[in-house]
Amino acid sequence: MAPDPPRPSREELEQSILGESPGYTALEVAASAGMSIDEVRRLWRALGFPEMAGEAFFTAADIEAVAHVSTLVERGNLDFDMAVTLTRALGQTMSRLADWEVATLVGRVEEMEKSEDATGSRMGSALRLVDEVNPAFEELLLYAWRRHLAAAASRMEALGANEEDLHTTHVTVGFADIVHFTALSNKIDEGRIGDLVEVFEARCHDVVSTAGGRAIKSIGDSILFVTDTAERAVEISEGIIRVIGRDPRMPDVRLGLASGSVVTRMGDVFGPPVNMAARLTAVARRNRIIVDAATAALLPDGEFVTRRLPARPVRGFGLVEPVAVSRR
Repeated sequence: MAPDPPRPSREELEQSILGESPGYTALEVAASAGMSIDEVRRLWRALGFPEMAGEAFFTAADIEAVAHVSTLVERGNLDFDMAVTLTRALGQTMSRLADWEVATLVGRVEEMEKSEDATGSRMGSALRLVDEVNPAFEELLLYAWRRHLAAAASRMEALGANEEDLHTTHVTVGFADIVHFTALSNKIDEGRIGDLVEVFEARCHDVVSTAGGRAIKSIGDSILFVTDTAERAVEISEGIIRVIGRDPRMPDVRLGLASGSVVTRMGDVFGPPVNMAARLTAVARRNRIIVDAATAALLPDGEFVTRRLPARPVRGFGLVEPVAVSRR
């Protein structure tokens, strides 16, 4: 009987993904790219990786990437702090994307190992899957980035960013969360929690995108989105209630909306409307929409019914009169 083939190691999987073996220290990367060792370390930390002092941990691709940044700084396209900021944004985005990709493909790896084409180890199937999927996925990644870059540039103009501060825009912010998620998560198993959150995120993102809004981020049991009009924010909120709150297999949701100026940084938004929208979800009843006075004033009278609720203390804002909104 022939012996089983050797199982691939973790190092072989990493080498397959990177396309080469590490062989350079941080000092060698800095010297080759024309940067100081401190600058290289700042960029590496910004990507989200721990420092590797004295270890031959880096590849030729690492040197090339740092050299690209160095060239942009030397030409004056960016200063170094800007380069670090963009690197941090890239690192955070790619880290989440990589985790998402691996978690999604784990099931496929298990299927491959149960099929006739099994390699004899999950690592072997993972290696084969990487070879099959990654080339096309890398092309898709570049395509998606260009599409989103074009959309982001268009939003800056469409949302009315003024010339004095291109980071500030006037929007309606929406915040949706699952009712009593903590208590619910204590009652169901981990697999069910994961499925529930995944369905919640996917459905909410679909509703937001379809209606022309922008999903800013998901935080487990909640999602933050922005729109250019209050009317569109209500439309999105109604859609989320339909696909989540009206589904008997899903928990109820609450929606809070607030309007005003926000500051955009690193793909996120900050400002009083963001905080107000989040606070208003605690006021909202199940599968209902609650807005602030600014949002209510922006809604067309003929299409919506607004009803002022009793004033109540809202953390960070003092006494606030929330407004319940429904469509006529």
